[in-house]
Amino acid sequence: MRGLMVMSASASILTVLVSAPAFAQAQPQQQSAKKALDPNQVVCEKEEETGSRLSSHRVCMTRSQWAEQRRLNRQEIDRDQTQRVLSQPH
Repeated sequence: MRGLMVMSASASILTVLVSAPAFAQAQPQQQSAKKALDPNQVVCEKEEETGSRLSSHRVCMTRSQWAEQRRLNRQEIDRDQTQRVLSQPH
């Protein structure tokens, strides 16, 4: 009787372990099926003033404008870092 209970418990655990990867694979497909974010939706963010811990202002732009701003900021940082490395004497 005890052997039957152990086998039953083992079978239950094995079933859960075998089905877990299938469940994990199904979730990303459900998430990708969600509606894409609207690039024309206006999003507001609070930006802190440089040199002040207390002063801030609110900036509102569309999602596409925020993405372009992040791209330009990243491009400027990359350019500055590249120029700094090239201008240092060897």
